[in-house]
Amino acid sequence: MYDKKIHIAPCGIVCNLCLGFQREKNKCVGCTILGSKPPRCEICGFKQCMEKKGNNIAYCDECPKFPCRRMKNLEKRYSLNYGESPIENLKSMRKSGIETFSTLMIQNWKCPQCGALLCVHRRNCLHCGAQNEHFLKRKHTS
Repeated sequence: MYDKKIHIAPCGIVCNLCLGFQREKNKCVGCTILGSKPPRCEICGFKQCMEKKGNNIAYCDECPKFPCRRMKNLEKRYSLNYGESPIENLKSMRKSGIETFSTLMIQNWKCPQCGALLCVHRRNCLHCGAQNEHFLKRKHTS
């Protein structure tokens, strides 16, 4: 059973579903937490966005330009390639609250075999090897 806190990046991606967050070696701590991150995450355009005026942990849906071109491009890439919708994540989080959103994410992305969270970037559960149904439902073929 998964009982860790859900970390949501400013752009709406759920960090807990990312390979960088789930892997054992060179593990990422999450977008809004101080600590080790891959270099591309340190210079993230969503965190460094000029509209945030230095508040690099503010969620993008708080911006009057939401969803901007950058957000729409991320949405397209993540919904097509990984079955996750950053825009819908932010909308759902605002509508239902962080606790309810977190519970839903855990339910929706939990491995049916071992209970660990699935990774959006992998075809199989990193813990038990079960097939990731979200990966199989992607809108394009590999």
